[in-house]
Amino acid sequence: MRKMGADRSPPFLKGTLDILVLKALAWTPMHGFELTQWLADRSGSAFELDEAAIYQSLYRMESKELITGEWGMSGLGKRARYYHLTAAGRAHLRREGARWKQYAAAVASILDSAPDKA
Repeated sequence: MRKMGADRSPPFLKGTLDILVLKALAWTPMHGFELTQWLADRSGSAFELDEAAIYQSLYRMESKELITGEWGMSGLGKRARYYHLTAAGRAHLRREGARWKQYAAAVASILDSAPDKA
């Protein structure tokens, strides 16, 4: 990840990129550059990712059989590898998506709390 807003952002927590890539692929099959653009667009440019990080995530998840890839032609007429969710990937997305939402809600609850004024 390169930046979040105008400031340098901390690295993603472990597993964050994978779950975001799975969510993107739940919409439609995409190649690496499309994934980079999709995540930047959906995050309001808060997440601008290096393509290398996207490809590492794709290779990692392909080895776990959460996604599959096949060669096709991009809209620009170039050869590109398009990635699709597998049934295992959809199940993983449901499980991990629920865990991430619960985690984010718990963190937000703590950050939104006010100190007791005794």
